Amino acid sequence: MLLRPLFCLLAISCSTLLYAGDVPTFAGPTPGTLRGISIPTVDISADAARHVIIARGTEKEYQGHSDTVLMADGKTMFTAWCMNHAGHLGPLACSDDAGLTWTSSLSTPPDWKLVKMTTPVLHRLTDPQGVERLFIFGGCDFPGNLRSAFSTDHGKTWSPMKELGLVGEVAPKSILSFDGGKRLIMWSDRRDPKNAKDLHPVVWQSESLDGGLTWSKERVLLVVPGQWAQPSVTRSDDGKQLVMLMRENTRQHHSLYSVSTDDARTWSEPKELPAALTGDRHVIKHTPDGRLVIAFRDMAKTSRTYGHYVAWIGTLDDIVNRREGQYRIKLLHNIKRSSTDQPGTGNTDCGYSDLELLGDGTLIATTYIHYAAGPEKSSVVSTRFKLSETDALVKQR
Repeated sequence: MLLRPLFCLLAISCSTLLYAGDVPTFAGPTPGTLRGISIPTVDISADAARHVIIARGTEKEYQGHSDTVLMADGKTMFTAWCMNHAGHLGPLACSDDAGLTWTSSLSTPPDWKLVKMTTPVLHRLTDPQGVERLFIFGGCDFPGNLRSAFSTDHGKTWSPMKELGLVGEVAPKSILSFDGGKRLIMWSDRRDPKNAKDLHPVVWQSESLDGGLTWSKERVLLVVPGQWAQPSVTRSDDGKQLVMLMRENTRQHHSLYSVSTDDARTWSEPKELPAALTGDRHVIKHTPDGRLVIAFRDMAKTSRTYGHYVAWIGTLDDIVNRREGQYRIKLLHNIKRSSTDQPGTGNTDCGYSDLELLGDGTLIATTYIHYAAGPEKSSVVSTRFKLSETDALVKQR
């Protein structure tokens, strides 16, 4: 593992962050990285029968960054989003038929609308006594005071927003359970607020021992380039590995990944992913056949679907061994991209999203995106598919 202790000290001067020795740091381009994309891409983005518009944009209303959560009954879903680009928190909708139909925006505490600069995320968390709560995290107004609210009655009523004593650029996309549910770990990122333009951000983690009500002081894990890392973490089926995927926001490198083999205590030096997995705000879902479905905003400069909402199909072993994977799917089309836009240029405003997997194998991918031509601003939209369908499309190529 290649370390850069001097760079770490220069890169992060904020005294509130805790270090556990030297911090692994991205060292630059990773030799052998696959810069082109050779695996097939199947396109289901034009199949409107798959689409559900949860909140339509208007000339004045920009429906922003969205997230979903599937409840234990396998059919009740919630979707939260923000108004305008990383704007105020507030809209929350519910579906009781696995995302086919949705309520209008539900009533939420008044202070939610006071939370600015947020990219909300939803989590269903259980405490050591077995009590389940539905959480919403947001409120990352720079320098990034993380906040959360929760419901103990399956989303009928919600608490006001509460500051967690943590600083992060975006709300935590990944929160995993450890030690039989006695311990939760979240991951986020941040910059030094005093030197935000000059210093590289860090990825940190925090722990909760009470089901997400309170969180420990953040501990720095990794140093990465650019403004955001937006870590997304998943566990191997055998539980022996954790893999973290990260955004690379300087646009000089591919997206990054890191691996832990000791239950998130230490992490490997960040390395570049293949172009096929390069994008922003990865969300990961395991399927029963052992594959992963990973949805994200495509930011690979060698990709024909650059700037659109896509998914990657492959295995955890593919990621760890830096292989391209099996194939990709164009999920939804960003209408703001011109036919003359080349990869690496033009509008890319989409892709803060989530994935849900139903019992029948249906995957529901939900994002904000410019869905319709004309003056309409972005909408919150979902698309539905099964891997059996997209597998068949790949075979037809």
